[in-house]
Amino acid sequence: MTTGKLYIVPTPVGNMSDMTPRAVEVLKTCSLIYAEDTRTSGVLLRHFGIDTPCASHHKFNEHATVRPIIDRLLAGETIALISDAGTPGISDPGFLLTRECRREDIEVETLPGPTAFVPALVNSGLPTDRFIFEGFLPPKKGRRTRLERIAANDCTSIIYESPLRLVKTLGELIETCGADRPASVSREVSKLHDTTHRGTLGELQAYFAENNPRGEIVIIVGAPEDSAPKVHKNKYKDI
Repeated sequence: MTTGKLYIVPTPVGNMSDMTPRAVEVLKTCSLIYAEDTRTSGVLLRHFGIDTPCASHHKFNEHATVRPIIDRLLAGETIALISDAGTPGISDPGFLLTRECRREDIEVETLPGPTAFVPALVNSGLPTDRFIFEGFLPPKKGRRTRLERIAANDCTSIIYESPLRLVKTLGELIETCGADRPASVSREVSKLHDTTHRGTLGELQAYFAENNPRGEIVIIVGAPEDSAPKVHKNKYKDI
């Protein structure tokens, strides 16, 4: 029996026009779509005329649903995994399933597509040659350790945060990194109110303390000054 295939399909983080033709084609032709929230994804699927059956795979049930999905793939089905927005596996369910596919020697293909932190990183004006993606910080246990690690990182750090916790998190970053550390805050990436604020951690905290943030947040934190990328001599200037 021929083993099936799992497609990891990114979906727009805000603007429907960011959906690729190939992503639409995969979702139309696969046997079944697993979605983080079938109601949220239903809006997207209807928009693109996709009527493929859809089932739930989210952080509250993924431990229970991984095995049934694997069994379907072993039986020869072609399955697509999507999240509410962005690329599955990046701060969304996906890792457990792809890890099990690897163990079972099931083919996995991840389509290129949207993810919020890449445009936020580029828009920040901070170095992009090396960076660490921290995702969402733990709410309690291990949080201080992660913050101290970010402070010591010798490259740019990327953090996802909710608007309700943004000011608090900026304050904690000030405690570990210093108020003068360069940073940026992007919100609503690719949506109508897509904005990026750049400055120091102290300036950003002061701004958002007075201006309540809304939408999904990406914090970009620069490295300490002594870790800034060196400017290399242009060896081609005389050519």
